[in-house]
Amino acid sequence: MPKPVIWSPQSENDFSNIIDYLIEHWDKVVAVKFIDITDELITQISINPKQYPIIHKPKKVRKCVITKHNSLYYRDGKESIEILRIYDNRQDLKRLKFK
Repeated sequence: MPKPVIWSPQSENDFSNIIDYLIEHWDKVVAVKFIDITDELITQISINPKQYPIIHKPKKVRKCVITKHNSLYYRDGKESIEILRIYDNRQDLKRLKFK
């Protein structure tokens, strides 16, 4: 049975910024495709949350690559999946913080 998915405020902000960027610099078709890919991956994660590797053991954070430019970071909780961040892979990972 799929677990419910909860978006952190930071992940909502990340996602919104990416969509705004895609619409401004590319077009709506690219933005819609990104949304569809992200939705599909989140559905897969809610069904099988352990399919992606843990990248931060102390906080049990897992990483799912959405596109070559963006990755989704999430935590598998007992009751739900928490999406922590959607981060640009080209940025410095040392700046990436999880709560």
